[in-house]
Amino acid sequence: MKRIVILISGRGSNMQAVLAANLNAQIAAVISNNPTARGLQVAREARVDTKVVNHRDFPDRTSFDRSLADTIAAYSPDLIVLAGFMRILTEEFIRRFSGRIMNIHPSLLPAFPGLDTHRRAIEEGVKLHGCTVHFVTPALDHGPIVIQAAVPVLPDDDEDRLAARVLEQEHAVYTQAIRWFLDDRLAIEGNRVHLSADCRYSGAMISPLPA
Repeated sequence: MKRIVILISGRGSNMQAVLAANLNAQIAAVISNNPTARGLQVAREARVDTKVVNHRDFPDRTSFDRSLADTIAAYSPDLIVLAGFMRILTEEFIRRFSGRIMNIHPSLLPAFPGLDTHRRAIEEGVKLHGCTVHFVTPALDHGPIVIQAAVPVLPDDDEDRLAARVLEQEHAVYTQAIRWFLDDRLAIEGNRVHLSADCRYSGAMISPLPA
């Protein structure tokens, strides 16, 4: 059975979705850089081992990442799942676990990398927004894309309303991407991810719909 380590910094809603998904895998640990992250208690209640590697205890990003990497490696994970982990990882860390780190980003990458994606989407007047699951590479928010989900941006949306609709899709597509990984259905070639066997395509999503 494959082993998963989940990294969080806060409430860990995507972590909770993964824990509830009844995956054919062992959730070996939930690790946070934030000792007060609410998700740690959720993980403990689910009887998952938890660890804290507090970035404030280290003089620089490199030393923190090395300690974090060693902590993760002790669990021998097949996959590392970033679930609201609010740290930019060093290239050394990413190379150590190359092809084994997944992240979910709240935009339709390559649009709106970085922070404040929902506000930026509204300000730019886009009609479709969403989320992207991708493998992590040293290029921030530009790793090979596994799956995306789109939602319409409505005329009366604010950041919170839009974020809530996107988050619902995050929970669905992240667990799907992880299942594909566990079933050995994902192959990375360059900056593209190929999904083996049959898959369904829903056609075009148009927003707003013409009258």
